[in-house]
Amino acid sequence: MAQLTVPLCNAGSKMYVNNRGKNMRTPIIAGNWKLNKTIGEALELAKTLQQGLPTTKFEIVVAPSYIAINKVADFLKNSPIKVSAQDMFWEDTGAFTGTVSAPMIKDAGAKYVIIGHSERRQFFSETDETVNKKIKAALKHDLTPIFCVGETLAEREAGKINAVITTQLDGGLRDLTANDLAKIVVAYEPVWAIGTGKTATPEQAEEVHVLIRETLAKKFGDTANKVSILYGGSVKPSNSKELLSKPNIDGALVGGASLKAEDFLGIIKNA
Repeated sequence: MAQLTVPLCNAGSKMYVNNRGKNMRTPIIAGNWKLNKTIGEALELAKTLQQGLPTTKFEIVVAPSYIAINKVADFLKNSPIKVSAQDMFWEDTGAFTGTVSAPMIKDAGAKYVIIGHSERRQFFSETDETVNKKIKAALKHDLTPIFCVGETLAEREAGKINAVITTQLDGGLRDLTANDLAKIVVAYEPVWAIGTGKTATPEQAEEVHVLIRETLAKKFGDTANKVSILYGGSVKPSNSKELLSKPNIDGALVGGASLKAEDFLGIIKNA
């Protein structure tokens, strides 16, 4: 497994949360299926995951395409596996062709929604402002946002990690309260590690997770200690155990490895 060797981000000198804090948070492993799987293929993967799911303290979440949410959620309704949407629009109804709203995905059976993924930022002009609108809309309809932040390789090499991450957090969480934050999951996804085969070292990932938690603490106080922060970026069975052992890494947002039941179940078992 290739690992990036550029310097750490120098997020801060203190470890804001220790293992005791980690025990206060819900550990989560989520699979983002992205633009993959027909309805039939999604159901087959859900069936295999349900059959092979080990006993775990982690909350397990899968995010199929919009068209498969209802079928997958209905199939998994008596399973511990929860369903997420991969995105949503911030308005409930209206003349917004091609979009899907929070009430729609909730009615289809989703409990979570991924917001601000780097691919949405890169290919669909997502901004911190639109991320903020979507988070507010998700909370309004009792959906749990999985709020993604992360830097590009150029930003990391230029020493801009702190500025990028804090700006994304400030913009995405603008005008929200500590009570709102308690209902949000944050996912750190370094853009350079998504689908590239590269992954942050556990130390690099942990340091940015510390930065995220310290940034949240400055704005929201002790509620930061209750927020689950996931790592995403080429997570596989071979690296998941070491990553998830870190005090501030509360789970994983898995991309490519979530498309193969054996790999996704392997990550869960390692956790």
